[in-house]
Amino acid sequence: MTVFLGGGFAAKYLQGGGNFSVPLQWMLGLRRLKLDAIWLEHLPGEGNSRDDQREIDNFRRQLRAHRLGGRYCLLYQKTPDSAHDLDSLQCIGISKRELLDRLAGPNALLNLSYSIHPPLLLRFERRIFCDLDPSEFIFWMTQMEMGQSSHHEFWTIGLNLNSPECKLLKIVTTAISASSSESRPTRPPLQKIQWKTFYPLVDTKLYRPQPRPRSPKFTTIGQWYWGGAVEVDGTFPDLSKKYAFEQYLDLPKRVPRAKFELAMHMNHDDPERERLRKRGWNVVDPHRVARTPKKYRNYLASALGEFTAIKGVDVSWKTGWLSDRAAAFLAMGRPVITEDSGAGKYLPRASGFHFVGNLEGAIAAIEDLLANWPGRSREARDCAVEVFDSAKNLRQILGL
Repeated sequence: MTVFLGGGFAAKYLQGGGNFSVPLQWMLGLRRLKLDAIWLEHLPGEGNSRDDQREIDNFRRQLRAHRLGGRYCLLYQKTPDSAHDLDSLQCIGISKRELLDRLAGPNALLNLSYSIHPPLLLRFERRIFCDLDPSEFIFWMTQMEMGQSSHHEFWTIGLNLNSPECKLLKIVTTAISASSSESRPTRPPLQKIQWKTFYPLVDTKLYRPQPRPRSPKFTTIGQWYWGGAVEVDGTFPDLSKKYAFEQYLDLPKRVPRAKFELAMHMNHDDPERERLRKRGWNVVDPHRVARTPKKYRNYLASALGEFTAIKGVDVSWKTGWLSDRAAAFLAMGRPVITEDSGAGKYLPRASGFHFVGNLEGAIAAIEDLLANWPGRSREARDCAVEVFDSAKNLRQILGL
């Protein structure tokens, strides 16, 4: 059987080493399981052939660097408005003939965040929907067709989605009831989808424990701004890191023996840089320190651990979301301090996570890690191997 990994967000983000690392963990796990795996990446053209070629070249270069040079098919869509149809897509990597031959035999598609759409999607024998962002993706599935009619199985990274305390599916049910009364086009009722859960994937053979860094630095990587894309009670709340971090900005002042850094994408002349600097935070450019998967790994290893705040809807809705970045930190023996989305009960007692909800809790967690780092580092690594390992999670999803 050929297992296809369907992606559509790695090749087009030329400078996002962390972004590229997400599907990379899946491919490395499939390789460890000794499966016949092909990374199927959709790349829509940008309207500039030179820019497109740079993205294509970078994608191929990163795969070769991880010994995956013969295990991909990049579906280049030169005309942005054309459909996901093989007739309009150029195959780079394995040929279109080889792709068709594999599609004619036993196969399965792991479709990350609904990256592969019909009509191409319908060619796969077993179609597995893999959600990486429940608060936004599952919400928008209530508003439009996002693959719920075209997949056989549905898996989500929202560990708490099926718990009575999770509010997301309650909001979904309300949204469906409202939409049906407005005579919108029918679609499969989302509350009847049987969601299965999986943990963020990290390849624990690639991400190995690293020595304690000299600097007592805590960091995270991301986008400082993020537009509101989820409707709550008629409003679109701010889902940005800027908003989420506001209550924690006094951390450098309250824990002066630690260093706090943000690898956040923002313009070089953004006044937020100076505001954060005055509060004691160092701001670096993620496109410099984490431009490639290797640089991303090195940057994570340069910190004692991660401190981050997350989208408020994941916290208030208790989706149980955890980031793949957190799993990567853990695998390198770096504990993670983050906000509680309801995921804690699905982890070992000594997991390497410290879940916090306010500034005082974050201070206590930082102090604990500074005082007990060797033990906390071992706990983090052990949890990564036991819970987040890519091969273990893929074996569960594929039913091997």
